[in-house]
Amino acid sequence: MNVIREDINAQTAILKVQVSPADYQSKVATTLDKYRKTAKIPGFRPGKVPMGMIQKQYGKAVLAEELNKIVNDSLYSYVNEQKIEILGNPIPKEDIEVKGDFNAPTEFEFAYEIGLTPKIDLKLPAKEKVDYYKVKIDDTLVNKQIDDLRRRYGKLVGSDAVGDNDLIMAQFVELNDDETIKEGGIMHSSTISVEFLEDAKTKKALTGKVVGDKIVVDPSKVSRGEKDTAAMLGITEEQLKDVSDKFQMTINEIRHMEMAELNQELFDKLFGEGTITSEKELRERISKDLENMFANDSDRILMNTMYKSLMDNTKVELPSDFLKRWIKLSNEKPITLEEIEEQFEGYEKGMKWQLIQGHIFKANDLKLEQNEVLEFTKGLLINQYAQYGLPAPADKELTDAAARVLSNKDEANRVYDMIAEVKLTDYFKNTVKLNEKMVSYDEFVEIASK
Repeated sequence: MNVIREDINAQTAILKVQVSPADYQSKVATTLDKYRKTAKIPGFRPGKVPMGMIQKQYGKAVLAEELNKIVNDSLYSYVNEQKIEILGNPIPKEDIEVKGDFNAPTEFEFAYEIGLTPKIDLKLPAKEKVDYYKVKIDDTLVNKQIDDLRRRYGKLVGSDAVGDNDLIMAQFVELNDDETIKEGGIMHSSTISVEFLEDAKTKKALTGKVVGDKIVVDPSKVSRGEKDTAAMLGITEEQLKDVSDKFQMTINEIRHMEMAELNQELFDKLFGEGTITSEKELRERISKDLENMFANDSDRILMNTMYKSLMDNTKVELPSDFLKRWIKLSNEKPITLEEIEEQFEGYEKGMKWQLIQGHIFKANDLKLEQNEVLEFTKGLLINQYAQYGLPAPADKELTDAAARVLSNKDEANRVYDMIAEVKLTDYFKNTVKLNEKMVSYDEFVEIASK
């Protein structure tokens, strides 16, 4: 058995696997002998079927199977021994036929094409500093967070007139253009929150109204997006296009959110008994929590900045034609070249970023240790328990749960991606010159959305 490499260009090469009878004859004979012992052919006792008949019936299929195993093993052994970094897997060279005769088998030669991993010249920003945005935790932000917490633990009480932050229970009746009730039109009761109304004119028209008052509204102005509008009217999104933009809204009930008092009872509900004992401590705790929360978002913005910079400035020559053929052959479901062409730009970007990440990990000896992955997964599970207000289970049970998560291929890949991003972010923070910029919450949100 022999493997010969022929480079096509810097991106692809051909591996020709030469197989001689000594490589496959004994394996084929052993397999056919097993077939002979178990074959059930009318007129012959088990194990007494003539080998010639077995050879005629199964010979070609067994030979093909053994050759396939030999060729695959030879390809991957050669790639590993020669330390060739390849993209995807070897695929049969489409314009070179197999050399050899299956009817009179002797020497065979199989040709496979491989895509070569390109060399990467990584260019991190060197001359200019990279902006690292942090949210300025001011009194306005802390006050808003405190109000949100007080509202979450508050209670709804009846109100005489509509105020800025009230909930309105109302009946919506579809109207004609002349504002008469539409026969057979929509009639549905729903709830709206005045606090979240974005249309100033509609909000002003509702403010001060009392139970029993009627007002003509555009349903899209008292809801947030088509999905919310459809739910409010009790219809599907597809039906919205045929619906009037005029509805009679009758106020049936007004409820006002009475926020929870800032006292020890609220402090204990929020952070556990005795953890916080004053408003000053509460503000300090919220400031710290906000700082920690936004730190993750700051890292994500940095990661996005570095992604764009490296993708724009790192030259990676990929063997596009080879990759398209490889995708077609390796896809679990049938896929056309037209479909591959449509999706290829996204696939190419994904592979380019994967190669850049791999280069950084290899060049800086960054690794994902199994124990580290397990502990990270346990941390994710602990956070999930905390979100539901539940204590984390004992370590053994938690370890078993983490192992079950990692046994799922998709979940495991998600965890690996998360850890890889953490390691890459730390690498960038320690390698690139950062320019810390304090910005307001609104500015931060705008930057994060770009």
